[in-house]
Amino acid sequence: MATPSAPVSRATGKALDRWLRGFAPDVRPLVSAAIAFGLLGGLLIIVQAWLLARIVDAVVMTGRGLEDVWPWLGYLLVAFCLRAVASAVSDGVAFEAGARVVLLVRDRLQAHIAALGPAWMRAQRTGDIVTTTVDGVETLHRYYAAYLPQMALSACIPLAILAFVVPADWISGLIMVLSAPLIPLFMILIGKGTEALNQSQWRKLAGMSAHVFDAVEGLTTLKLFNASRAEAAVVAAIAEDYRESTMKVLRVAFLSSLALEFFATVSIAMVAVFIGFRLYDGQMHFLQGFFVLLLAPEFYRPLRAMGTQYHARMEAIGAAEAIVALLKTPLPQHTLPTNDPVPSALAAQPVREVRFERIGFAYDAEPVLHDVSFTLKRGERVALVGPSGAGKTTLTQLLLGFLAPDNGRILVDGIDLRDIANEDWLGRVAWLPQRPTLFHGSVLDNIRLGRPEASPAAVRRAVEQAGASELIARLPRGYDTMLGDRGQGLSGGEIQRVALVRVFLAEADVVVFDEASAGLDDDTAALITRSIERLATTAAVLVVAHRLETIRGADTILVLDKGRIVERGRHEDLLAQGALYARLVGLTDFAREDVPA
Repeated sequence: MATPSAPVSRATGKALDRWLRGFAPDVRPLVSAAIAFGLLGGLLIIVQAWLLARIVDAVVMTGRGLEDVWPWLGYLLVAFCLRAVASAVSDGVAFEAGARVVLLVRDRLQAHIAALGPAWMRAQRTGDIVTTTVDGVETLHRYYAAYLPQMALSACIPLAILAFVVPADWISGLIMVLSAPLIPLFMILIGKGTEALNQSQWRKLAGMSAHVFDAVEGLTTLKLFNASRAEAAVVAAIAEDYRESTMKVLRVAFLSSLALEFFATVSIAMVAVFIGFRLYDGQMHFLQGFFVLLLAPEFYRPLRAMGTQYHARMEAIGAAEAIVALLKTPLPQHTLPTNDPVPSALAAQPVREVRFERIGFAYDAEPVLHDVSFTLKRGERVALVGPSGAGKTTLTQLLLGFLAPDNGRILVDGIDLRDIANEDWLGRVAWLPQRPTLFHGSVLDNIRLGRPEASPAAVRRAVEQAGASELIARLPRGYDTMLGDRGQGLSGGEIQRVALVRVFLAEADVVVFDEASAGLDDDTAALITRSIERLATTAAVLVVAHRLETIRGADTILVLDKGRIVERGRHEDLLAQGALYARLVGLTDFAREDVPA
């Protein structure tokens, strides 16, 4: 997913704001509650100001003692407490509204990314995706927790205050009415520039995150080629550019705050001056003047807060651009069946065969596979070998449903794979790649990743079938041993064994070993080979070969070259032909360990 680089038009900004508001119905009760308690707090401010004005007027102007104003002090304390409670409840409910939207958007993003599949993910910059799904989604929180409630409160609370100010002093009310529109006017004028800067800053943050993530991922390679210092200089330059962009946003933000504070301060000063002159001339009672003077700052406070929260809207729109772009990424063809999905046709019995019929596929109009046809039957092992770039990995991606063929079709017991719901097909297949992924959690959690409901007996049976009993026994806490991200705490071979347990636990109809034995020690590679033999008795097994011993006993060996099947047969027959397969077997790396992917 490329980070947008062109400036966002006003129409696009409005469309993004509408998209953000589209989640409001999901949290409307919470937002409404936040507004209601915020308004209650605003009304309590009026009560608080009136009580304080009465107390000061009684003590200063009429000379009453503490015993005379003690009841009013009690009421004032109650008003303080109720206002604090209302503010806390309003903030808490608003926070919950924002948190729910964040979870909802993140769930949609994760579901969409899962539907796009690993084939799409490999073409993206991981750091860009992480920034969008983590930081970008978190930015939406303030839009619902702060901006939406404050937008309503900035209209309701000043009107409520005016309702009490105008009867007490219509001149001060007139000043407030005339000066109040200046604050949102300048907020909008300055906000136009802030919106463009926020969007630019967000793009730079996404680009910097993607670059730094890629640099960290490739740190070993950079060290090997002595390029780490040069890359560090590039990262420093990107960070400096982002710093300058952040300072531009802050300059505009401070300018906005200065303008809002200036107009609010001048307006409050005008109210104070007019009240002061009339008090001096005896045209106004002290109680009314002091009451209005106490309410004047509270009249402008919601408007100033609205100016502050307006930046939350700008940040949310800047982040929403990347989120919407990701959500609008078209799904692969296999997730959009042209006919009604027919998972029930597969549910009746295990898959008997998968047939590739004249498959053709291209990446960006560059052909990778040409007229590939073969059958993968239950109880058989089919091995794929060939030089690098021959199309082996693409074939496995097609079989797993991560890609859809441009030409031809894949039939599962006579049913086109396009007509099978993606989640139903993925429930029938298991995949063991060269570098499986383990997540932070216990060994048991990682084993049951695909089947969280699996019973302890089923887990133990899968562990025994995968030959991992000794491994589990050696771990400090057995199944409850905690692992770090990517299986930190286990060796490469041990990670592969845990992933192999997953395969057995899945009890899949179709199993794909994608170079699963590459780079492993001889014992672990032999274990993988025995597992392939064991699984082939109950499932259809496709093996992308990296070791000769892995494919030697395959029922059928397919030799790919430039996207075409140039040879097929058993090991001995292909050797006797003396063609490409025989040359591959003659390679030292292939015979001992690795063959080009």
